[in-house]
Amino acid sequence: MIKYNMKVIIFSPSTKAQRIKFFVPYQLKEVRNKIKLLNTTWYHPNQKLWSVINTVEAKKTLLEILGNQWELAKEAPKSKVVDVGTALSDSSQKALDAIHQKIVLKGYSHSTLKTYKNYFFKFLCYFNSRDLKDVTKEEIEAFMYKLVVKEKLSESAQNQFVNAIKFYYEQVLGQPREYYDIQRPKKSKNLPNVLSKGDVKKILNQPKNIKHRAILATLYSAGLRIGEIINLRIQDIRSEEGYIYIKGAKGKKDRRTILSGKLLELLREYFIKDKPAYWLFEGQSGGQYSTRSIQSIFRRAIKEARINPWATPHTLRHSFATHLLQQGVSLRDIQALLGHSSSKTTEIYTHILKVNNKCFESPLDSIL
Repeated sequence: MIKYNMKVIIFSPSTKAQRIKFFVPYQLKEVRNKIKLLNTTWYHPNQKLWSVINTVEAKKTLLEILGNQWELAKEAPKSKVVDVGTALSDSSQKALDAIHQKIVLKGYSHSTLKTYKNYFFKFLCYFNSRDLKDVTKEEIEAFMYKLVVKEKLSESAQNQFVNAIKFYYEQVLGQPREYYDIQRPKKSKNLPNVLSKGDVKKILNQPKNIKHRAILATLYSAGLRIGEIINLRIQDIRSEEGYIYIKGAKGKKDRRTILSGKLLELLREYFIKDKPAYWLFEGQSGGQYSTRSIQSIFRRAIKEARINPWATPHTLRHSFATHLLQQGVSLRDIQALLGHSSSKTTEIYTHILKVNNKCFESPLDSIL
């Protein structure tokens, strides 16, 4: 196993390699930002490596950026089923550019753009030498089968792959939906993970840092998605009117949700101490707080509180909805607070309430 240090590790390419791969330590942010500006740069998430095209000019430019901050290693870590180190053919690159343009024109979110391009790029690598118009539905399903079997692809990842592929054929090439009706995994019907009020209290009381406490309290008290809390601005806390304004949430919908009196007190205390400038929660160097940081805060809190290890920040949103239902709030109101488009999405919380020994009696109780 290669031990990385504070230098960039360049992996010696084979004579036939089309790209030069290298590892950039997380701390070398300035170097990484310069590398991103190169025309042929690509990031390989499966290997956590960067690469540039294997030409004399590209190598020279890379070394100029790195100066003496690099070392040479013999072999890069192995990639998975899809070799994302493949240099795209001209036709494949045009397809990738076309799907990018179409997604932007349709006004999809940056997250959707990033996800679709990432999965579609892997698809292009696999069919790099083919004309995509000639690739059959059966061949696409065979490609998906290999991914599922060899990479143990999750249901969510399978669906994202299918979404990206279908988007290209249906939205970019204008093919009919029926033509590329690709097999999807059977949708699982899982009940949301929910915490008791006591467990939520333990989690919220764990962080010593006031910003961390305020973040977790805001997630729970307003039923927010993690993407919504990092996009909150100071001006979105409408203390006079008594609500939190959510701008451009999932589905590009604005909405209002509850502003707890207790949360408002905590936010005022946090504001006096940390003095955020624009975003309600900002990182150490300014700008929006990161999703990963919030996940880290939550994981630490549940570990210290010895709470359900399967819980995630989104569990606080599920708990918020369930606790409101227990308090007698109508499904229609909860749907509005959560920003659900369909009432069927909100109705899942009723299934959680129905199954417990306070609502039903087991036959065992009457027998014994």
